[in-house]
Amino acid sequence: MRRVTGIGGIFFKAADPKALADWYRVHLGLKVEDWGGVAFQWAEDNASGNGTTIWSPFKADTTYFAPSTAAFMVNFRVEDLHGLLAVLREEGCEVDEKVDESEFGKFGWVMDPEGNRIELWQPPSGK
Repeated sequence: MRRVTGIGGIFFKAADPKALADWYRVHLGLKVEDWGGVAFQWAEDNASGNGTTIWSPFKADTTYFAPSTAAFMVNFRVEDLHGLLAVLREEGCEVDEKVDESEFGKFGWVMDPEGNRIELWQPPSGK
């Protein structure tokens, strides 16, 4: 019997859920519904059916989420990392200057208004 088949959701506490949802809507383009969340439809978001969602625990003392002190980090797939990072900077968002590029794709980071580090990932072509 298969028990876990994918990521069903990401849930976290926020001081002002509505304001935070609005930030994600405005700056990251999430289609926040009236009930306050987003339902990603994999086939709609990646019509090729070729893609990956990662679940990975990190050591408790990792600095990978820094400067956030949260015990989680959300990774969002994006189509144009450098373009999005430029727009986020123009919008006044706190964007990390560092960008990693490797065979795994391109990675960049932005902080949301509550101090949570968000990882943005542009997968390699065809992935």
